[in-house]
Amino acid sequence: MGLIKYNTNDYRPTNFRSLVDQFFNQDFSGGSVSSFSPKVDIAETESEFEIQLHVPGMNKSDFNIDLNKDQITISGERKMEKENKGKNFHSVESYYGNFNRTFYLPDIINKDKVDASYVDGILTITLPKDEKKVTKKQIAVK
Repeated sequence: MGLIKYNTNDYRPTNFRSLVDQFFNQDFSGGSVSSFSPKVDIAETESEFEIQLHVPGMNKSDFNIDLNKDQITISGERKMEKENKGKNFHSVESYYGNFNRTFYLPDIINKDKVDASYVDGILTITLPKDEKKVTKKQIAVK
């Protein structure tokens, strides 16, 4: 396993991939393209999968969740407040704009019972497993 250097300066990439990503995420006016990719945590228990997107500062109505045959797509837009109210920002490190995340689902998901909630800046999508399709078998060692 190789160590990756932590970079506190967003203007100086730590590796070639970061350099290429930074180059293609700039528009011609010098600003960033208005999209981002929220951080995601995925967990599994015996009865369900859980997807958590970290998207603070949004409303429940800002999200679109589409469940297709074998994938789930979560999209939305985080808008920056238009009124500055006399504020002069010296630094803005928050991400704003559109996002779109797609995940492939295993065939054991009960799609009729998928649920979503948004609490304290975290969008949680619960994907229950279909008990009829879950096949867990204990194998004895001889």
